[in-house]
Amino acid sequence: MNPETLFYIIIFIIVIDFVIDKIVEALNAKHFSDPIPKELEDVYDEEEYKRSQQYKKERYRFGLASSVFSFLLMLGFLLFDGFAWVDSIARNISDNPIVIALIFFGIIMLASDILSLPFSWYSTFVIEEKYGFNKTTKKLFFLDKLKSWGLMIVGGGGILALIVWFYQWAGNDFWWYTWIVVSIFTVFVNMFYAKLIVPLFNKQTPLPEGSLREKIEAYADKVGFTLHNIFVIDGSKRSTKANAYFPGFGKEKRITLYDTLINDLEEEEIVSVLAHEVGHYKKKHVIANLAAAVITTGFTLWLLSVFVGNPLLSQALGVNEPSFHIGLIAFGILYSPISEITGLLMNYLSRKFEYQADDFAKNTYNENALISSLKKLSKTSLSNLTPHKAYVFLHYSHPPLLLRYKNLKGSL
Repeated sequence: MNPETLFYIIIFIIVIDFVIDKIVEALNAKHFSDPIPKELEDVYDEEEYKRSQQYKKERYRFGLASSVFSFLLMLGFLLFDGFAWVDSIARNISDNPIVIALIFFGIIMLASDILSLPFSWYSTFVIEEKYGFNKTTKKLFFLDKLKSWGLMIVGGGGILALIVWFYQWAGNDFWWYTWIVVSIFTVFVNMFYAKLIVPLFNKQTPLPEGSLREKIEAYADKVGFTLHNIFVIDGSKRSTKANAYFPGFGKEKRITLYDTLINDLEEEEIVSVLAHEVGHYKKKHVIANLAAAVITTGFTLWLLSVFVGNPLLSQALGVNEPSFHIGLIAFGILYSPISEITGLLMNYLSRKFEYQADDFAKNTYNENALISSLKKLSKTSLSNLTPHKAYVFLHYSHPPLLLRYKNLKGSL
């Protein structure tokens, strides 16, 4: 195979991926105006359903515009040797492979983020604002962006530098060392995310004493779930949408409630949501997901080690001097079909876990309270109640509300 053939394969993969994605999104959009299933008729009244339809259609049109922009930008960058141009800039600054890789990816990531900034701004301050979701101030928007850049530079840059150093030191065996480091980093971040990352963006406060805390603690005692940390996060500073999550494991596990969740749901409904989250822990879903991520990472790194040194990868992107960072870009595109397959498997596994967590909450607490909470959360976020099956298969990590309802009622 010559570099030109490989280049056209890369273009073909990008085009096919884009076309399939847009077809599935269009199929999904055709279902926006479907009648509400009878099991979910109490989620929206007529006016609210019209509003949810308008929101979905507006988000669809916006998503189409932003994805077409990104697609054309990527094609243009490939056709006009953009990666070779950025590579030459990096090489003019330094001869060190680590520094070159950091400058190369730094320029690409920063440029990509700046170009996507108008879309992010429009999404937050026009669409989300129009439908009453946005609570983010312009100052907070830019502070979040700067903090994200800081994390990317420190975390992403540090990991990248280490990977390139491993490659320079160990050659094709670099993947072993990288896999070990990335796995340790993944476990560390999962365990201490709430203590190290969340405080950079949100304030967390212990849930005060009262009936809600008593009900949560009583439920935890009932199911033998050791619980010392229950926190409330100020999600309302950015959005009215509600959520709850369960970060960490072992002694670092904690329950985190959005303040919007506490405002939107009754106490019984909140406890039912937490029963679902406890179900994930009891069923060892957190460990299973972590293990799957580590295994997938190992496979990807091994495959990368097989191909990254091949000069064809660099030459296909217009760079005559083989390098790890250019090979990584080409490999990432070529690997995307495999990544799509692993993503589908992970989504399938995630949906299965959601059913199991729902069943745990149903059997240990109150299925009607969980159903009521799911309906309210769907209503307040103007969720799509009639998604296309193909879209669910490709993109949903959680089952649609109707299927969760049927599962909880034993009619799935």
